[in-house]
Amino acid sequence: MPLMPFHIAFPVDDLAAARAFYGTTLACPEGRSSAEWIDFDFFGHQIVAHLSPNAPGKPHHNGVDGHAVPVPHFGVILTMEDWLALADRVRSAGIPFVIEPYIRFQGEVGEQATMFFYDPAGNALEFKAFADMSQLFAK
Repeated sequence: MPLMPFHIAFPVDDLAAARAFYGTTLACPEGRSSAEWIDFDFFGHQIVAHLSPNAPGKPHHNGVDGHAVPVPHFGVILTMEDWLALADRVRSAGIPFVIEPYIRFQGEVGEQATMFFYDPAGNALEFKAFADMSQLFAK
């Protein structure tokens, strides 16, 4: 079966901030929108920022490779070139990293580049890249 785009809807407390962050900083083209939501082309996938001013948030973290990974989170796997460019764009925008860009599981099965940061509404995002895509689901 060919890989199909995923869809995820998530809460934000400020649509203008979401539009600037996803549309400008992450360079995700905007699709349809209303006064309560905005669709974005998230690297070929459909994400929808829904206005939810009172969304509860209970921060949680799980340990992975010596780092406190925020849960929940979402993101995509990019090419290494695109991952490096995104890391530079995020740094240039002054967005603080939750987990700085680095190579996780270096020299082991599943070696991957990863970075974490939050959007303006506090949604955690992870972006990954693999030098060898065959390692994506390797055990």
